[in-house]
Amino acid sequence: MAGSVQGAKQRRNAGEISPILRAMSDAEPHLLVVDDDARLRALLRRYLVDNGFRVTAAADAAEARANLASFAFDLIVLDVMMPGESGLQLTRSLRAAGRSRVPVLLLTAMAEPEERVNGLEQGADDYLAKPFEPRELVLRIRNILERRGGAGDAAPRDVRFGAFRFDLQRGELFRGGDPVHLTAAEAGLLAVLAAHAGEPVSREDLSQAAQFSGNIRNVDVQMTRLRRKIEADPRFPRHLQTVRGTGYALRPE
Repeated sequence: MAGSVQGAKQRRNAGEISPILRAMSDAEPHLLVVDDDARLRALLRRYLVDNGFRVTAAADAAEARANLASFAFDLIVLDVMMPGESGLQLTRSLRAAGRSRVPVLLLTAMAEPEERVNGLEQGADDYLAKPFEPRELVLRIRNILERRGGAGDAAPRDVRFGAFRFDLQRGELFRGGDPVHLTAAEAGLLAVLAAHAGEPVSREDLSQAAQFSGNIRNVDVQMTRLRRKIEADPRFPRHLQTVRGTGYALRPE
């Protein structure tokens, strides 16, 4: 698994578009990858992004629940064996009383037939035993999305942080029920960060995706203005955080 994924990473050349920019397309399915193995989680994220998916990663069930409360996902790739709440328990909880229709693909090191049956009985849509070929994972994900019509929960693609809600489709910010005026530049910057909430985005990617004509300094200027409208104390930002050596990240709650 690791070798195959790393090989795919090496085949990307320097002139290829950044995964962050490629993932800005609304047509790309949004996946939630949940695995307590940080190395595998990073490899899966990289491989899936390279294959045309938008990916948010979580280390455990608690982080997954926080992401599910903030974003709409098309599919969840979920490890079964995790400390605390297991993948099976999270799947059962999501399916209880119809709380979520997002498709779930379970990953497990246990390949016994009874384990697979148990996972499907809890409400999973498919089951893949480790180790696996990453190409098979991609094919299974695409097959599930085709069966489901390419969508999970029919929820608006909003990102919530503190008292704010950002509408990804309309590019509008609200505090409670009241709209917050944003300039086109501020809305463009926030749209990129919101589309990848919880993840660091480089100044270069922000500049290109927000159409700042490659002017990295303009990213910092617009971030300062945006913080004045969102943060209680812009000097100590809670949501729009600086990621040293990289750029910025929007931290939802």
